Amino acid sequence: SPVVASIILIAVTVAVSIAVAAWMGALTFTFMGTEELKITNVEFLSGNQYINVTLQNTGTSPITINEIWVNGALKWSTGQTISANSQAEIKVSHTWSNGYNYEIKVVTSKGNQFYYTATAPSS
Repeated sequence: SPVVASIILIAVTVAVSIAVAAWMGALTFTFMGTEELKITNVEFLSGNQYINVTLQNTGTSPITINEIWVNGALKWSTGQTISANSQAEIKVSHTWSNGYNYEIKVVTSKGNQFYYTATAPSS
């Protein structure tokens, strides 16, 4: 009968719509991985010429580090990718002085900025 056929057609349409919506939602979340970065350590290397910055990617997608700034001055811009749940160390050329504070700013390819303040050893 036409009534039963209409009900079946509506049920199939609703089922297909739900399946497509679920697939599109999963697809969206795959592309929207979070970018979470922690600066876990800043080491002032002997000779007062370099700072070693340790970065931990705690997010769900790879992160590309575009720039590292020290006290407002661009000091590194080579570009390095850190896989999800991985860490990397980047050696930054910067002359530092004992006992001073240094603000480290890390900029990713998505434009996110992460900050860390460290104090150079006093002697």
